[in-house]
Amino acid sequence: MRPILHPVNEQLSLHEVLHALSDPIRLQIVRALSDGAELSCGMLDVPVSKSTLSHHLKVLRDAGLTYTRAEGVQRFVSLRTGDIDALYPGLLGCVLGHAQRQPRSTADRGA
Repeated sequence: MRPILHPVNEQLSLHEVLHALSDPIRLQIVRALSDGAELSCGMLDVPVSKSTLSHHLKVLRDAGLTYTRAEGVQRFVSLRTGDIDALYPGLLGCVLGHAQRQPRSTADRGA
């Protein structure tokens, strides 16, 4: 089995973090992990296929936002809140706070 690679803090860039957070599905994943929970990939309730979910999780991991741990055939994902807050203080709180105030679709806005 291939090892799961994670960037160290010195490899993280604001550009990649913001890019990862710019996608609604990835933002939904980050929101699900924001309470500090470690979730199995199967527990993430997102409206995409398994292969697309894997892609989104890889983008988040490569950006340094998440940590993935393998246990047997399962993968568990957690948010690297401490690392992100140390490098970019308040960023996650600001993005998640703003995302929670925004309507999810045009139907929510009455359009």
